[in-house]
This record gives sequence, structure tokens and C-alpha cells, in this order.
Amino acid sequence: MTDIWSESRYGPQYPHRFLRGIFMSSLDRRQFVGTAALVGFAAIPSAISAADKPAVAPAAKFQLGTVTYNVAANWDLTTVLDVCKKVGIAAVECRTTHKHGVEPGLNAEQRRAVKSRFADSGVVFWGSGSVCEFHSDSPAVVAKNIEDCKAFLGLVADLGGRGVKVRPNGLVKGLSLEKSLEQIGKALIECGKAAADLNLDICVEVHGKDTQLPANMKAIMEHCGHKSVGVTWNSNPTDVVDGSVAANFALLKPWIRSCHINEIYKAAYPYRELFRLLRESNYDRYTMIEVGRTPVDVASGEEMLRYYKALWNELVKG
Repeated sequence: MTDIWSESRYGPQYPHRFLRGIFMSSLDRRQFVGTAALVGFAAIPSAISAADKPAVAPAAKFQLGTVTYNVAANWDLTTVLDVCKKVGIAAVECRTTHKHGVEPGLNAEQRRAVKSRFADSGVVFWGSGSVCEFHSDSPAVVAKNIEDCKAFLGLVADLGGRGVKVRPNGLVKGLSLEKSLEQIGKALIECGKAAADLNLDICVEVHGKDTQLPANMKAIMEHCGHKSVGVTWNSNPTDVVDGSVAANFALLKPWIRSCHINEIYKAAYPYRELFRLLRESNYDRYTMIEVGRTPVDVASGEEMLRYYKALWNELVKG
């Protein structure tokens, strides 16, 4: 399928035109949602093939949320909450370093204010998207990342969130694959202990060269073995084998605590199947939008999210 982002008139600076170019054809915006539900998004049949539909689709218990990376990276917290409320995005994972400013450096009064703003908006603060990682060949760097993770856990506890996303970003320099996975897994035990004390989760993003392979992430989880440590399914191309994610989903199913989804309008990833697998596993949290595209302004970002949600609503039906 053509990536319309690469076409000049639908470039990444114009996400509203991009999504309109995929979905709308001769439709105007007011016709879009209603017509899409009727035609089943026939413009992208391989992404939502009827063959992927179960005979009886159980109702989804999960909702649509968003990571601030990267659609909302340049929005302050007021804008993030305003757009999510208007579009109907249920929850937010605040990825660190973004303009929202929801960071461990907030003092007690500032934390109370942020918690109140989420509560008033009706949008759930899901947690923090940290970049804490544990594959350095320096024990001091690994220890620093563990302490940083604990600081994020304290923030999330004060804000009433659910967990902290961490990640590996590769293997340990100078170690074998097996020893690298063991180091990452053992480092996560300390994070898990801190999370358990606060009744929170550590969600390890299935991320990084080699470490994003589900079999390797399974090994990391087995080396960790802490009940408060799970994974964030990350919708990577490497999940897909012969057009299906079922085998790799089964590998990580016992540990899935969160889920990132990205360009659901592309046919290369079987999102309808993923959502069916999540339904069947009784996953009841959020699928978090993590599209690596930054809109040119808030209005186009909001429009993009509206179209994204309309397609998500269709795909999640089964």
C-alpha cells in the first residue's frame, strides 16, 4: 500500500489531508464517520479483511488513549486535555521531555494541581512514559536508571496513575544475547519492588533492536519474574509472521499490561487481529496512540485524531 505521507500534498506536515486522502475520496467530513461504518473502510480491505473477523466478537473492554509522543509532543497540558476531551480520547500517557511538563521535578503543590486538572477534564492519567533503560555496560548507569524509574513511580502514585513505561533500547555492549537479556531482566526486579510498594505497574516497552523481538522480551520477563513487571505491546513490524501476530502475542500474553498502537491506517500490520486477541484475553486497559508524526498545529492534530478514532472504532468491532 502506498504510504501517502510520502506524497507531497499529503506530507507529514498535513496530517488532516493525509487521513482525508486515505479515507475520504469523494466524501466530505460530515459524511465520513457514518459512511465508514457502512462500507467497513473498503479502501483498505487488507487491513480490515472480513476474513479476520471472528464468528462472534466479544465486546472490547479496552478504550482508546494516547501517548503524547508524537502527535501531542508540542502541546501544553491544557491543550492535551482539551483535545482529548473533545475527540473522546480516554487516557493519556505523558511521555517524558514533552511540553506537557508532567515530570518528576514537580513539587507537591504542582502535583496536586495536575491531578486535579486530569480529574476535572474526565481524561485519565494513565502514567509516565519514561526512557529509563537497563542495557548499559556501566553498572553505575544502570543504577541511575533504576533510581530515575523510582522517581517516575513516585510521580505516578501522586497523580493517581497506573504505571511507568520503561524500555530496553538494545543489547548490552560486550555481552552475549543471553547475558544481555538476563541483565535487563534482573535490573527490572528492583523497579518491580518499588512499583509493588505503590501498587503500580512497570510496563516494559517491547522496544529496541533485538530486544523488540517477542521471544527475547519473553526471556527478559522470565529473568525478572516480578509480579509488578509486565510489557507494553508496541505494535512492531517484527511482531508479524506470515501476516499474523497471533504466535508472538501468545508468547507475551501473560505479561501484557499496556499497548501502543501506531499507524492503524496501514495494511502492513493486522490491527483487527490484534484487537480481537486483546478482546479474547480480556484486556481492559487502553490501546495508546503512538504515531511518530507531529502535526503542524493543534487544529490539524485534533482533526487527525478524530479520523484516527473513527477508524479505531471500526477496527475494534471485530
